[in-house]
Amino acid sequence: MAPAKAPSDADWQRLAGSVGGRVLRPGDRGFHSSSAPFNKRHTRDVPAGVLAAADVADVRRAVDWARETGTRIVPRGGGHSYAGYSAVGSGLVVDLRALGQVSVDGSTGLVTAAGGASMAAVYAALEPQGVAFALGNGASVGIGGLTLGGGSAATSRKFGLTADALVSTTLVTADGELVTCDAEHDADLFWACRGGGGGNFGINVSFTFRSFPVAGAATCLLLWDGADAPKVFAVLQEVMRQAPEECSIRLGLSTTGSGVTVSAVGMHLGSAAELRDLLDPVLAVARPLREDIADRTFWEAKDYLAHETSEGAFAARTNFAVDPLPPDAVAEVLAALARWPGGSNPDGGGFALFGWGGAVNKPAPADTAFPHRHANYLVSMDTSWGEQDGPDAVPVHLRWLAELRESVAPHMAEGAYVNFTDPDLPDWRTAYYGANYPRLVEVKRRVDPAGLFRFPQAVGS
Repeated sequence: MAPAKAPSDADWQRLAGSVGGRVLRPGDRGFHSSSAPFNKRHTRDVPAGVLAAADVADVRRAVDWARETGTRIVPRGGGHSYAGYSAVGSGLVVDLRALGQVSVDGSTGLVTAAGGASMAAVYAALEPQGVAFALGNGASVGIGGLTLGGGSAATSRKFGLTADALVSTTLVTADGELVTCDAEHDADLFWACRGGGGGNFGINVSFTFRSFPVAGAATCLLLWDGADAPKVFAVLQEVMRQAPEECSIRLGLSTTGSGVTVSAVGMHLGSAAELRDLLDPVLAVARPLREDIADRTFWEAKDYLAHETSEGAFAARTNFAVDPLPPDAVAEVLAALARWPGGSNPDGGGFALFGWGGAVNKPAPADTAFPHRHANYLVSMDTSWGEQDGPDAVPVHLRWLAELRESVAPHMAEGAYVNFTDPDLPDWRTAYYGANYPRLVEVKRRVDPAGLFRFPQAVGS
C-alpha cells in the first residue's frame, strides 16, 4: 500500500466515477448524516469523504481505491462507535446503510442480513417468523458492529452473544476480494469475526445467523430511591446471578445531579408470575417507587426495553465481575455519584451491572475471539455532558470517570467490552481481547498485511 497521504481532487473524482453510489465531500448534502459520530465528543473527527455505497461492488471499488491511494478506510453501519471510529480524520467512510436487506429462511431458521442492516430491519424480518437471536436494543444500531464485537442483549443468557449465533459472514478484504468464511472455510478469519471488533479485518457485507423460536415474555421496570441502594444491591445481585438463563436484569445507579435513582430493568422468557417470584426477595426488602412487571409478547418486550441515548457527548468504562459487589464498593459508587460533576446532558452519570453468565459463558474463552466467558456481570460506568457545558467540562468528567473506575477496580475481573469502545483505555489490547490478541494479530497480518484498515485501537497497531 502506498504511504498514507491526502487523496487529490482527481482521486476523489475517479472514485465517484467508478461507483454506483454517491461520493460525498464536506459541504455536500448528506455528508453530515453519513459522517457525524454517534458520540458528540468526537465531532471534530470529520472524514475527508464518504461513499454512500449502493451495493457490494461499490464496497470492493472503494477498498481498491483506498489501497491504491493510501487512504484510511472504515465501514459505517449504524455508526454507533463510542469512540467515533466510523469517522476518520483524513480518510474514507464507506456508508453501508443502503445494504440493509434481511431475509429469514423459515425452514432452517437461518437469518441473512446485509452488512448495513439496522436492528429495526432485522427485527422486522424476524417477527413474522417468530424467531430471534441476541440483538441490540436500539433501532438504529447496526448488525455489523454489534456482531463483530460480540453483541450482548437481554436474551444473551439464554441464546448467547450475537457473535455466537453467527454461522458465516462475507467480507471484502484489503485486496478487494470477496471472502466468505465459516467454521470450515477460512476458519481463522471466521473465528476473528466473532468478537475481534469491527473494521479490523475488512468490510463485512453479509452475515448469516441461526435463530431460536420465541413467543411470550415478561418485562420488569423497578425504580427505588438512592437510599435503598445498599439493600437492593445486596439482594438483587444474587438474584441476577442465580436466575435461570431465561431471565436477564440490568441493575443500575444513575444521577443527573439531584440525587440517585436505583433501577432494575429486565426480560424473562417466561411469565410475569415467574418473574415476580424471582424478584420477590428484593421486593421484600425494599418497596419500589415504581413497579411494572407485566406479560408481553416477545416483540412488545423488546420494544419496551428499547433505548436511545440523548444527544450529546459521553464517555464509558467497562469491566467484568464474577462476584457481587460488596457493601463497601456500593457505598463508594454512591459517594462517587454524589460527586458527579454535573452537566446539561440528560443522560447524566451512572453505574450499571448487566446480567452475564448463562449461555454467554458456555463457550471456552478461545473458542471465539471474544474472551470474556467467565463473568456473571458486565459492569458499565458512564458520564455525559453537553456542548453548552464548554470544553473545560471534558477533563473534569473524564477524571471523575477514572476515579469511579479506580474505586471499584479491586472488585473487578480483568477485561473490557470492545463494543463499548473506550478511547482512553491504555491497555486495550489485553482488556478487550485477553489471551486471544496474538491470534488476532496473526489473522490481521494475513488478510491485511499493509494495515489498510487502521484506526487508533485497530488490531495489530
